[in-house]
Amino acid sequence: MAGPAKQAKPVAGTLPVARVAVDIALAHLDRPFDYLVPERLAQSATAGCRVRVRFAGQLVGGYLLERVTSSEHPGRLAALQRVVSHEPVLSPEIAALAREVADRYAGTMADVLRLAIPPRHARAEAAAPRPEPGHRAPDDPPAGSVTPRGEPGDRPAATPRGEPGDRPAATPRDGPGDLPAAPPPPPGPWARYAAGEAFLAALADGKAPRAVWSALPGSHWPGEIARAAAATAAGGRGTLIVVPDGRDLDQIDAALGDMLGPGRHVTLAADLGPAERYRRWLAVRRGAARVVAGTRSAMFAPVSDLGLVVIWDDGDDLHAEPRAPYPHAREVLALRAHRLGAAALIGGFARTAEATSLVASGWAVAVTAPRHVVRDHAPQVQATGADAELARDEAARSARLPSLALRTARDGLSRGPVLIQVPRRGYVVAIGCERCRERARCRTCGGPLALEQAGGAVRCRWCGTGDAAWRCSRCGHPRVRALMTGAGRTAEELGRAFPAVPMLTSGGAETIPAVPASPALVVATPGAEPGAEGGYAAAVLLDGWVLLGRPGLRAAEEALRRWMNAAALVVPAAAGGAVAIVADAGFPTVQALVRWDPVTHSERELSERTELRFPPAVRMASVTGPAEGVRALLDAASLPGQAEVLGPVPGGYASPDSPPGAPGDPAEQVRMLVRVPRPAGPALARALHDAQAVRSARKDAGGVRVQLDPPELI
Repeated sequence: MAGPAKQAKPVAGTLPVARVAVDIALAHLDRPFDYLVPERLAQSATAGCRVRVRFAGQLVGGYLLERVTSSEHPGRLAALQRVVSHEPVLSPEIAALAREVADRYAGTMADVLRLAIPPRHARAEAAAPRPEPGHRAPDDPPAGSVTPRGEPGDRPAATPRGEPGDRPAATPRDGPGDLPAAPPPPPGPWARYAAGEAFLAALADGKAPRAVWSALPGSHWPGEIARAAAATAAGGRGTLIVVPDGRDLDQIDAALGDMLGPGRHVTLAADLGPAERYRRWLAVRRGAARVVAGTRSAMFAPVSDLGLVVIWDDGDDLHAEPRAPYPHAREVLALRAHRLGAAALIGGFARTAEATSLVASGWAVAVTAPRHVVRDHAPQVQATGADAELARDEAARSARLPSLALRTARDGLSRGPVLIQVPRRGYVVAIGCERCRERARCRTCGGPLALEQAGGAVRCRWCGTGDAAWRCSRCGHPRVRALMTGAGRTAEELGRAFPAVPMLTSGGAETIPAVPASPALVVATPGAEPGAEGGYAAAVLLDGWVLLGRPGLRAAEEALRRWMNAAALVVPAAAGGAVAIVADAGFPTVQALVRWDPVTHSERELSERTELRFPPAVRMASVTGPAEGVRALLDAASLPGQAEVLGPVPGGYASPDSPPGAPGDPAEQVRMLVRVPRPAGPALARALHDAQAVRSARKDAGGVRVQLDPPELI
């Protein structure tokens, strides 16, 4: 006997269909799905809120994009199960941006939204202050009202080069948390740059200048960024600042507090903890704060009335997201500025080829200081491999600590602290036979052997197995020598050379935030150099060949970036500041540091990459995975006619020191590259996305990673 008929639940009388972005990162399901809105959820199911829906028999999360009157789906629609939170966490601007980022990187919108919106914390959501009655957060622009799609740098800017944009000034708002109307700040240190004052004036007028900024050495850069944020606030708009790491964020936080006053900005970082991070993110979403600074995770922050995006040191690999679809913070911020007609500031001591390409295309203008100003602020830089040094010291080219390095350190210690930059952490990170120089390998797994400390046992860096009875496999000699020295061994050697001088080390988990102005030797790895009170008296950059000899497309660019970041901490030459770099003076990268000329170096890099057809002159995709999966994906992709397929090559991103079974292990994976001209980039991304959709729909075995414009190609 049949049971009673199941009664249909009443549906909302107005806008009964909800369009939902379901949180499923499968390429063939990368589109919105329509659901009915039950009458009981008619008031709470608002655009941007989190919902739960039934999909393929399971309850999954999602975001309600919009409500419409009808659906084009011919079949029966399922109903929303519940509204997780009334909070509209997904704004139309971020939804449109997420879709465009996914399309650019051949990814899915679900993956981008996971990066853009932090996990919900119910207690923090309930405790976070809400806008006062009658106050309304600034409206988000509709998804269809922004600048037409396109990639920054693909076509010239709408205004002539060197002229600020003509976006009308935004009307200042008077709601809680908004910055009060205030006169723009004076140019301050921006007056040192040829176009600095004009850039600040354009920001204060509500215009949209876009600049690639070559910062002068010294500690002024956080204050200069804060001054740009204050000028933008004077025009009634918000600012989003992205920096590489927590140390840089602390400096920006302090500078913003000094410039704007307490409580006028918010910092976002992954190490805040889920509750505090979500509380601060909600303050931004609700319009309570319109100046936001953070690390990579803040690039999608929903800043109201966004008028300026800033990225500092865009060449740092921390700006590259390691999770699918692998977006780069520079590209995301440039897309936001392009879509919204906002200003952009891409700054650093060094300059990347990508930033130079934006200048070359006319999308941005260069903000640099005149050469005489650069000479006034830069330290004196000398290379140990220069002709004069070779004539004085025949061992200058081969010695690890040549006489120039020791003289520079000794002279600097008479005035203050001296920075010693070492490319690698550890003690002796690579050893070899003392007689024939054959690299020492583990007899268990074949991994590289190393010394963890003075007098310690020889130990494998892969499996940790000790080998006290090691003998060379080539000549049988039992003694080893250092092939590559780390920061620990360097500090030990310098301690013997300067026995009465305090020795500090900074790197890895033992990073020092700052050092006093008293004489000391500070041995640090790249990126872990602490600031010094009043600046370092001198710096010595050791083992330059390690950075220049890295097997990568960006080796020279990255070497110059790391050297300039360290040298910028030294006082100017007029105050006795000196830098010694242990490298051959004939290399163009070394000469760029000696002259403090990152612009010419980046232009040379861009010219060479254009000639060789490497990014950013072209768009390139890396396809990595099992050989059969990679070949099947490329066979299924309708690649553009100009596409050039390179490979396969074994190993993907494996390095010589990677343990067996690591991602990119040559025994497990292969990699192929697909290269197209820049105008064909969207077509390439679409073709690879569609091919991934075919694989996911067929449930093909073997994961294949697709990455557009990967930071490391070779």
